[in-house]
Amino acid sequence: MKIITDFFWFCSGAHIDTLKKFPTEHNKYVGIGATIFFTALFAALSGGYAMYFVFSGSTLSVVLSIIFGALWGLAIFNMDRYIVSSISKTGSSNQQILQATPRILLAIVIGIVISRPLELKLFDKEIRQKLKTSYLNGQRSKIDTLNQTFSNKYADELRKITELKAEKDSLEKDINRSRFVLNQEIFGDKSNQTSGKVGYGTYAKQKESVLNQKALRLEAVRSEMASFENFILKRKEIDGISNERMFSGKQLDSLANYAGFKDRNWALGQLSFNTDGSRDFDTYWAISFIGFLFILFECLPVFVKLMSPTGPYDIALQHVEESAVHGSYKNKDYDIAVTDGVQETKVETEIHKQKQIISGKSSRELENYPWD
Repeated sequence: MKIITDFFWFCSGAHIDTLKKFPTEHNKYVGIGATIFFTALFAALSGGYAMYFVFSGSTLSVVLSIIFGALWGLAIFNMDRYIVSSISKTGSSNQQILQATPRILLAIVIGIVISRPLELKLFDKEIRQKLKTSYLNGQRSKIDTLNQTFSNKYADELRKITELKAEKDSLEKDINRSRFVLNQEIFGDKSNQTSGKVGYGTYAKQKESVLNQKALRLEAVRSEMASFENFILKRKEIDGISNERMFSGKQLDSLANYAGFKDRNWALGQLSFNTDGSRDFDTYWAISFIGFLFILFECLPVFVKLMSPTGPYDIALQHVEESAVHGSYKNKDYDIAVTDGVQETKVETEIHKQKQIISGKSSRELENYPWD
């Protein structure tokens, strides 16, 4: 239990030697430290999850996401620890709020950053479905665009195929009707198109000749149409249209699994809209409240420090800081006095040395002076 308490004290950024003297303050700083720790833990999970999609497809994606998540969590932990420990409780309420305002803004930004990847995880199923729909619509649009471009490029050939097909259908119907009339003529069925004479006579031969001409024309039309159709099929293979297919269920699952952070973030944003473009407020508020929750959680250490009353630890810590500042000034005076004293000694010593040098030099010059 002592190890956990000491750890959370460390997380809170408290001056542990001073805090130990005031047992009534222990639990408060355990709570502050725990809040900072769990905020950093959520940040590590969020950062690791985001980087998992950045490196998805790589054999080292799990390792890299764990490393980055740990680094991100430590960075947030260090920042939160500094933010909380730098708020002084000895000033007035307005001074504390003014001091905490930039730190709260920074905490809001951090909360927004760490909340997004966790929102992606919470709405994972809905995001996958939205991505599948998007990929399917994108593939359909791609195929439609390719077909439209192909149709414009080979409009004459496609129009010719349409005309030949219409002629083929018309000939097939006409040939069937002509065969029926020929049979009536042979069997002697009287109508407005037959003579009513039984046997293979002149009228039957004429009708058969016309039927054969139509059959020859039908074969020619079919051959010409097949030639155009083969040309179109080859051109589709060359242009890559024949290889384009709508995605299967397995392909859509695979694409959704390997979707990057950008696509997943886009899909999360699209969940707040209906298919007609109107706002889906139920989903919008659900996503927003989750984001607000993480933002509040990130700001919680600062709020806890602001809401906590000024205790004996805060006053003692102020005294320690004031004593340290006072001692720093005294040390400065001491260093200045020592430096001045040493400097004076150096100056006096140097003056005495220079005097002796000058005196000795003068004595030698007097000895060697030519008095005569």
